[in-house]
Amino acid sequence: MIIIGEKINSSIPSMAEAISKRDEAYIQKIAVAQAQNGAQFIDVNAGAFVDAEKELLPWLVKIVQAVTAVPLCLDSPDPAALAAAMACHQGKPLLNSISLETERYHGVLPLIRGGAAGIIGLCMDDTGIPKNAGQRAAVACRLVDRLLADGVAFTDIYLDVMVQPLGTDWLSGKEVLQAVRLLTAEFPGIHLTCGLSNVSFGLPKRQVLNQAFAVALAAYGLDTFFIDPLDHRMMSLLLAIQALNGQDEYCSEYIDAYRAGLMK
Repeated sequence: MIIIGEKINSSIPSMAEAISKRDEAYIQKIAVAQAQNGAQFIDVNAGAFVDAEKELLPWLVKIVQAVTAVPLCLDSPDPAALAAAMACHQGKPLLNSISLETERYHGVLPLIRGGAAGIIGLCMDDTGIPKNAGQRAAVACRLVDRLLADGVAFTDIYLDVMVQPLGTDWLSGKEVLQAVRLLTAEFPGIHLTCGLSNVSFGLPKRQVLNQAFAVALAAYGLDTFFIDPLDHRMMSLLLAIQALNGQDEYCSEYIDAYRAGLMK
């Protein structure tokens, strides 16, 4: 199971304020806390600052990598911002994201060729986000085939199954779970991810929905989660489902987390 720490994101008001003030100490504190609590990647996003993103995203990379060796997930729809951030990233990053949208595909592909970065692939094309599981799977198959044909390694591909809010489409959770099931059957071993918290947008008690959805997604085969690693309840549930799925030999990760005081 792969945890991507989601807290350094300019869509979060407190983080947007820290980025706008260039508050290195605050951002670095959040980065270190995520790494210490189990993040295998740390997402960095400056997308709220459209005019300054090409400057701010590399700045985030530099200040975060100054305090942690955890690789980063460079999060931007702008290939130019991704390229600028990659230029100063130490090691191999994960890029978020590519899709079958023509402009985005051609803009991001040169950045990932030759194994320079892992890539999150959105299950969408120029027609938008698919409505149901079968359509998501069909788009994903086309995307994977195209990436492989263009020289991207299978192990570098992370498919995003495009979670939509339950509040606007009450069947969206069911369709995402079915898409995960279809894709694990079609591509055994492929990385699958999603914007987990999107499911609860606009609804009360969001944490309850997020936790339940995370357990269901893990049971269906999703292996990569954008979450807050400081949410020990969520982390505990994911560690438990990993052990129950037979993905944690001798329950070693579960036990290590307990001994480290990370279980709630």
